[in-house]
Amino acid sequence: MTDKFKPKHEKFSQQIGDIAARKVKAQREVTQTIWTGLGMVGLVGWSIVVPTLLGSALGMWLDDIDKNPARSWTLALMMVGIITGCVHAWYWIDKESKTMTNNEDEE
Repeated sequence: MTDKFKPKHEKFSQQIGDIAARKVKAQREVTQTIWTGLGMVGLVGWSIVVPTLLGSALGMWLDDIDKNPARSWTLALMMVGIITGCVHAWYWIDKESKTMTNNEDEE
């Protein structure tokens, strides 16, 4: 019987069973520790901070060369760095999420 024709309580029961099975498996196979999670947070943070600082430094250097007070290279390049870092972090998190989802589907 396909999921489309199952009663709602059977679908819900199947979802709960799947979640419980994943929890039991995760408790048996502790491969990720708190340090792994903190490392991921640190990696995401640095992937945003480094391009932001590089953009700011380049912008400050350009502001020293270009003495026009009407424009701010620092602000513009800092925003470019933030956007670049966020896109990079999003790509990395999305890739890791897909890897974790594929690992769950294989089991």
